[in-house]
Amino acid sequence: MPPSELWPSPIPLWQAAPEAVAAGLCGEREGDPSVLSGPWRLLLLGDGSPTRHLQSLTGVAVDVEVIAMEADADLAHEAPKEVSELDLPLLRRQVWLRCGDKTLAWAESWWNQAEAERHLQERNQPIWRSLTAKRAELYREVDGLALVEAPALVAGFGRPGPYWSRHYRFFRGGRELTVIREVFSPELERWLGPAQHTPS
Repeated sequence: MPPSELWPSPIPLWQAAPEAVAAGLCGEREGDPSVLSGPWRLLLLGDGSPTRHLQSLTGVAVDVEVIAMEADADLAHEAPKEVSELDLPLLRRQVWLRCGDKTLAWAESWWNQAEAERHLQERNQPIWRSLTAKRAELYREVDGLALVEAPALVAGFGRPGPYWSRHYRFFRGGRELTVIREVFSPELERWLGPAQHTPS
């Protein structure tokens, strides 16, 4: 079945301050004493590959289902501000990440179209695997953390939101390659425990 149209990006209900994300000290909501638990903090603020994390947690290989992959000329308010650093024209790719019968994450990424043609030749392959072919070095910088919601995510995850989300950039040789936003299903609490920990 061919990919459909791009979906609207999830709506952020809360976003961490950029300086807190840079320091790796966020995960606390304003006016709410609960904070991200250690395992969720590692998943959201760490610089590891989410597809490798999902496979390690579940013991099942990650399948990527492409929802849409097409030119994106109207970034407006939906895209993270870091997307403005990419060279035009842009392409946006949206996918589900599944382990067996469990849909554990949704992701979208923005690319310069020429870079996308170079790195995304296998559409259903995880981005991390495409970019690290031939052991090429990459640098990942986490730029944002948020709680988001979207009707399509409720339908896809089969669990109500809000959902924890992050966005980050990949760099190679000091040059920005792509901006990626990931949203994680609460189903991950089965392996990671509750996302939020309330200090006693």
